[in-house]
Amino acid sequence: MNTSSSVDFFDRQFRQQVEQQDFQLNPFELAALPHLHGRVLDFGCGLGNLAMAAAAQGCSVLALDASPAAIAALRLRAEAAALPVEPVEADLRDYTIDGDFDCVVTIGLLMFFDCPTALRVLTMLQDRLRPGGIAAINVLIEGTTWLDMFGTEDCCLFARNELPGRFAGWNILHSEFRDFDAPQQTVKSFVTLIARKPAHQ
Repeated sequence: MNTSSSVDFFDRQFRQQVEQQDFQLNPFELAALPHLHGRVLDFGCGLGNLAMAAAAQGCSVLALDASPAAIAALRLRAEAAALPVEPVEADLRDYTIDGDFDCVVTIGLLMFFDCPTALRVLTMLQDRLRPGGIAAINVLIEGTTWLDMFGTEDCCLFARNELPGRFAGWNILHSEFRDFDAPQQTVKSFVTLIARKPAHQ
């Protein structure tokens, strides 16, 4: 598998977090967790902290990520805890999802694709969600000035109000903008959206 600069960046970060046993849920994962149920797809799961927490509350989770370090660590943790998490290493830029899910989650991933790929993947995630299911999406948006993790590859910073528009007709359960200070007086700006798919479309 070819690794992009962002995968290399996060693979190093994940290895360090595993060494430090740093498995805390981030604020976006904490917002998503109460909404998760049934069969869950964690698309870009990172270390799998949300996947583990969702499985602990009764979900079965397919957890996908491009980081070898993250997937290896998650596999060990899930086996040790005997939790229903299936970790799979995959290039998510061209991964085809099989089956349908009660919940789909992608946190901090889509901005690492070029925009056509990001929008295609978002549509695929929406399509793979069962009627009445929950989508939890978190992305960086325009206004972000810390871009070191992108390297030289294409990225997609969503417009500030773009994501809600792509869920027109869905029941928006949670929508939040958050800014975080980043190195060298830069900023990371995020939007998190949690929405329920219409029962009939």
